[in-house]
Amino acid sequence: MVKSSEVIAAANLLALTVVFAAAGSFLFSYLQEMLARYLRFPSFAPGNAAVAGLARTAAVDFVVVTFPVFLTALAAGIIINYVQVGFLFTTEPLKPQLSRINPAEGFKKIFSRRALFDLVKSLLKVVIVGTVAYLYVNKRVDVLLLLLYQNAAQVWETARSLVLGLSARVGIAFLALAVADYLFQRREHMQNLKMTRQEVKEELRQQEGDPHVRGRLRERMRRLAMHRMMESVPQATVVITNPTELAVALRYRDGEDEAPVVVAKGAGLMAGRIREKARQHHVPIIENKTVARMLFAQVEIGQAIPVEMYQAVAEILAVVYRLRR
Repeated sequence: MVKSSEVIAAANLLALTVVFAAAGSFLFSYLQEMLARYLRFPSFAPGNAAVAGLARTAAVDFVVVTFPVFLTALAAGIIINYVQVGFLFTTEPLKPQLSRINPAEGFKKIFSRRALFDLVKSLLKVVIVGTVAYLYVNKRVDVLLLLLYQNAAQVWETARSLVLGLSARVGIAFLALAVADYLFQRREHMQNLKMTRQEVKEELRQQEGDPHVRGRLRERMRRLAMHRMMESVPQATVVITNPTELAVALRYRDGEDEAPVVVAKGAGLMAGRIREKARQHHVPIIENKTVARMLFAQVEIGQAIPVEMYQAVAEILAVVYRLRR
């Protein structure tokens, strides 16, 4: 969850500037009427019934003057928070945590990269507000001096123009700072989401099991597959060799197999074991380097030979049948 308080502050300032620009005249007129009303208010003694009326009037005036400000700040805060994090209701921050009062954790936060960034950000705020205010007001010193010779309405318009101009400039500067703060918060959030190398190992171990156990299981499965393959050699019709490097056992049963099927194959020591197994069970062994290489490279165990090899394998099977007769 990425959230920047600077974005909320900048949005509040700009929203209040817009509201002040739109409702400034109304507020000025209302303040004039309110001042005149209080000046015309009759004097009263303690306990006079007029006190209750004055309190009610003051409460209404307070609500009318402050309601636009409070409503704008509330609406801007809710909207910006929703844009940043969406709808989120949780009581997690209210739960007591001992880490919050842990001195070691406190020192880590004080001397962290986040604390350094917050310090730089606070200094930038002061520098930005001071610079923008100085540059803006310095060019309008003559306008401020003329306020001594203007009436109330003229003073209000001049002050309103100065405040709007200053707040708009400060708000835009704050908005630039808020964008930088949001990007930093997002980068920090993405960094915190990344797992360490040890965490990755632990997660893989939990998902897939211990690597040593997986290795033993793979070895056991390989041995079982080899055992099943060797058990299929006695059922073979012929074993085609390279003659010593490769050995491929083929099975063809008329009426059962549409084409000869590879039931076992191997290279090196495994080829020697296949030949030995074939001799023990009187399976014919035929030497044909070209066919042995093609079968070993192109056909997997349990698959039928491709059509382009039918002729070559048929000639070998014909030799086998003659030998049997």
